[in-house]
Amino acid sequence: MTQIMQHELDKLKKQLLELSAVVEEGVQQAARSLEQLDVALAQKVIDTDEEVNQMEVELEEECLKVLALHQPVAIDLRYIVAVLKINNDLERISDLAANVAERTLALAQTEKITPPFDFSGMATNVQNMLKVALDSLVQLDTDLAQKVLELDDDVDCMHSQNYKLIKDQIRANINHLEPLSQYLTVSRHLERIADLATNIAEDVYYMIEGEIVRHTEDWAR
Repeated sequence: MTQIMQHELDKLKKQLLELSAVVEEGVQQAARSLEQLDVALAQKVIDTDEEVNQMEVELEEECLKVLALHQPVAIDLRYIVAVLKINNDLERISDLAANVAERTLALAQTEKITPPFDFSGMATNVQNMLKVALDSLVQLDTDLAQKVLELDDDVDCMHSQNYKLIKDQIRANINHLEPLSQYLTVSRHLERIADLATNIAEDVYYMIEGEIVRHTEDWAR
């Protein structure tokens, strides 16, 4: 590998890690905004999503430039492909964090109710999944990548339980339909963030091992 090529790859890594940090903070702030019904913090998350969109575009352009100018092969090509995919997943996670923040704005305008499920617990699990997935990226650690899939099972189970809980509460008190519907949407957004964290872990595994494990449910077992 030439020094120029190594410099370009290091630049991609730096951009990806910067994007990761912004997105991870956005998810944390979105969860906190909902827990505290903090409208100002929710708006900050929504505004930051525009910054993430721009970072995503810039990183994609850099990846395409490296592909066009240097025509990398083997592990270098695999790395760039993985960066492109992770870049897209991070942008989508940021969109979902903004969506959670939008639910904060909506809930702040409706009748206050007790969250119909353990939102804090679910949000903590999702944030932990994202952290482990990003740690696997930073450390290039397949063991951490494999751990993410195990954590995803718990979040999927929580979302399924939340749906049943909210459905029962709507039947019991139709007057709370609006805020309960908002919380159901939040649960769905959190579950989707967990899925995207799993995608990142799978892409890290591909980056390291050269093996595509997406849709292989038992790869982490």
